[in-house]
Amino acid sequence: MRLEDHVGDIVRKARRMGGIEVGDAAAAGGIGVSELEGFEEGGVAPAGLDWEGLARCLGLHAGKLRRIAGGWEPAPVDGAAYPGLLAITTHGRGMAVHCYLVWDPGTREAALFDTGFDAEPVFEAIARHQLKLTLLCITHTHGDHVAALDPIRARFPELRLRASGTSIPAAHRNRPGEVLAVGGRTVEARATPGHADDGTTYWIADRAGGVPVLAVVGDALFAGSLGGAPDKGDLARGKVRDEVLSLPGTVLLCPGHGPMTTVGEQRAVNPFFDFGDEDRTSV
Repeated sequence: MRLEDHVGDIVRKARRMGGIEVGDAAAAGGIGVSELEGFEEGGVAPAGLDWEGLARCLGLHAGKLRRIAGGWEPAPVDGAAYPGLLAITTHGRGMAVHCYLVWDPGTREAALFDTGFDAEPVFEAIARHQLKLTLLCITHTHGDHVAALDPIRARFPELRLRASGTSIPAAHRNRPGEVLAVGGRTVEARATPGHADDGTTYWIADRAGGVPVLAVVGDALFAGSLGGAPDKGDLARGKVRDEVLSLPGTVLLCPGHGPMTTVGEQRAVNPFFDFGDEDRTSV
């Protein structure tokens, strides 16, 4: 699965997050405005680009930016290490979006994280794996992530629902410190606004310790990039750093778009973050 953002997308996002004009970014990179615009659109770096100057202007890590440009991809996920995890991809509005089913293989009790565009693949997966869906968690309420909310709730009227934001009824709103049980799995919400005001990351652990920790991040973080946050770039970076990239390096990150990755990979390669000497570690 290809990355959600090519290197030009990353540059454009960082420029918009920083409120930096195209001409200023182009000058910092030692290229013309049209060359920068073409770079942002197509992801092909123009000859003579000053990577250090451009990255410094945009608040990006130059070495990591070049690593993305060089074709970095996350390591394949070993599905056998994560029993009871299924990514479901649906399509609409010219894009693909992922939702995730997580369940306890013993009790078959399951939680769904976001809904995607179409409920039918969710229903099919629940039937195929003989699951009992008891919890639905929303990472944020952008349309592509909640399009199938109504049919799923209609099919499972007793479903517990959790989401964030002031528009969410109090009975369904994420609560600080709340830990929800799904069989032997636990689910805890952490606020990660920036891309969306109601952005939420869900940490999923196994009480017996037999399954590695997962984090469903929605659009807060992508493999090698961030969700767009034109007016709230500092907030987005800070929340991801504190609530996601502070987790152990082995934690599997499940984003709303693009491939899965790990905390360790993102600390090492995501150009929106600089961890000093640690960034010299190769992944």
